[in-house]
Amino acid sequence: MVVGESGLGKSTLVNSLFLTDLYPERIIPNAVEKSNETVKLDASTVEIEERGVKLRLTVVDTPGYGDAINNTDCFRAIIQYIDDQFERFLRDESGLNRRNIVDNRIHCCFYFISPFGHGLKPLDIEFMRQLHSKVNIVPVIAKADVLTKKEVLRLKKKVMEEIQSNGIKIYPLPDCDSDEDEDYKEQVRLLKEAVPFAVCGSNTFLEVRGRQVRGRLYPWGVVEVENPEHCDFIKLRTMLITHMQDLQEVTQEVHYENYRSERLAKGAAVPKRATIIDGDKAAPGEKDRILQEKEAELKRMQEMLAKMQAQMQQQQHP
Repeated sequence: MVVGESGLGKSTLVNSLFLTDLYPERIIPNAVEKSNETVKLDASTVEIEERGVKLRLTVVDTPGYGDAINNTDCFRAIIQYIDDQFERFLRDESGLNRRNIVDNRIHCCFYFISPFGHGLKPLDIEFMRQLHSKVNIVPVIAKADVLTKKEVLRLKKKVMEEIQSNGIKIYPLPDCDSDEDEDYKEQVRLLKEAVPFAVCGSNTFLEVRGRQVRGRLYPWGVVEVENPEHCDFIKLRTMLITHMQDLQEVTQEVHYENYRSERLAKGAAVPKRATIIDGDKAAPGEKDRILQEKEAELKRMQEMLAKMQAQMQQQQHP
């Protein structure tokens, strides 16, 4: 999932990450429409391949987030979406067809931070506070090419200080095992140091010193998206692909378990067998009635089967 205010380059970055155009027919609303717009959720599925490994990802964009004059409820739709996916997974897990569950849970949330402020806004802090127990948050400084290297380092330091002082838990990159090779250890160390990732995206190919690069052309030169000296784009993509398994495990073992235990504590618990058999949502009073009907039907079928077996035995031994 990608979350952040309009104009921070979320769609461009997603298209750059997956080398595709996920939003070919998007209409950009004007300022008046934006101020009245509510948060929508827009899911698109992409397939990416990195070093022979194929990944099928669903990317959920959140147009309208932070654009209204009053943003009090702007994360309600996002929380609802994440909870709905947990609820769906819980229902499937409690159902009959447990082997073929489609996992639509959100495993990673890129949260875009504006490069034009001096750290986190109150909206950023409140969003991360509300969602850090539900999803793996990866903070991203957007449009990093508007800042100098010193400004990037200063903003990264400020953002991390504010995240820690507000008790926000972001996705922790896992520590390496002692038997891992040195190159991998170094890669993980550099990724940890890079958080929050300062990125810029572009879908335009430019020619620089005889080679084609994706980048942005400025009067003073070209910002290359895939050059580690220019931004953390490569690190962000590496983190997403190499730690996808860990992101899924943290979702399963921490966030999903939190949701599941809350549901059980409320007593609403896992859907009852009657609901699973019937297939649609039954009212609490209906559940017992449906269950009794199913049991009576099962009993009738067992009696019929017993009669048929008795008749067959009589025919075999007249």
